[in-house]
Amino acid sequence: MPRACTGRRLSIVVPVTGDTAALEETLVSVLENRPADTEVIVGLGCDYADPWNIGDEVTFVAAPRGAGMVVCVNTALAHATGDVIHVLAAGWRATPGWTDAPIALIGEGSADAVVPLAVAADDPLHVVEAGLRVSRGGRRRVVVPRRSAAHADSYSPPRTRESIGPELVAGFWSAAALERVGPGFAATCGAVADADLAVALSRTGGRTVVEASSRVIAPALPSAPVPAFTQGLYAERLFWRSMVGAGVTTSLLAHGLEVLRHAVTTAPLGTVPMLVGRLLATLSFGSYLPRYRQLRALIDARTDDAGIDSPATIAIGTRAAAVEPAEPALRRSA
Repeated sequence: MPRACTGRRLSIVVPVTGDTAALEETLVSVLENRPADTEVIVGLGCDYADPWNIGDEVTFVAAPRGAGMVVCVNTALAHATGDVIHVLAAGWRATPGWTDAPIALIGEGSADAVVPLAVAADDPLHVVEAGLRVSRGGRRRVVVPRRSAAHADSYSPPRTRESIGPELVAGFWSAAALERVGPGFAATCGAVADADLAVALSRTGGRTVVEASSRVIAPALPSAPVPAFTQGLYAERLFWRSMVGAGVTTSLLAHGLEVLRHAVTTAPLGTVPMLVGRLLATLSFGSYLPRYRQLRALIDARTDDAGIDSPATIAIGTRAAAVEPAEPALRRSA
């Protein structure tokens, strides 16, 4: 995915797979709150006629009709020119100043990825999500704070040995980091492509920051559930693609326990489809070798240059900004 660097600070990518009303809600918030020198690129997996006539402010790029989230993101990324890439999926909303700290952190080299806090629409201080974790056994989990620790003013990330990173629906990444461990997100991992990238960054020395001053408003409705077969397929691909740099014996033991846990949680009707999906992914073992070689080369190069330091995940506590609902700012063309 070649990139033409123009010195632009920020590229905001908005993927949409079908809900154009949610797209417009997101664009209202982005256009009202974006900083100067920002490009907004929409990856369209559906038809959209731009009824608000905002083609001079937003670049619309067509992905294959019916494309999933990852393909829509990657299609838009191919046209992005910013040094900082921010993905904000249709239905999510921006808030005032939400890009300031991530741009600074990535720009000064303090982070390769930044996790914004996702807050509730009716309570801008209630944190509902804070990125994702990836376990040694290959399980992707969204970080959902306990209610007692969910206040945005006092939120700090959990202490964990697991990889941690932004969710694809709302995250910031260095464009250089996306090129280095990608390029872009792995469509073969589907719904866990963000976890695949988080592991790759972690294993190759990337630094992820959980930034408390960056707030995005989560959609009120949850996303559609992923079928059990697809869950198993993507989860198994994630595990085998992330083996490099991990202890093989420990990872395989942890993975066995993860498969058992997954079988229990999908029982009774989903267990067999899930296991079939995992089996098919395992039988494609040879397809993971290019990824292994890519990450192995990055790890070896880092070791040769500076030795191995443990990648860090930190939280930066800042002010709590009140988030007011955005007023419609798009004008429908005649």
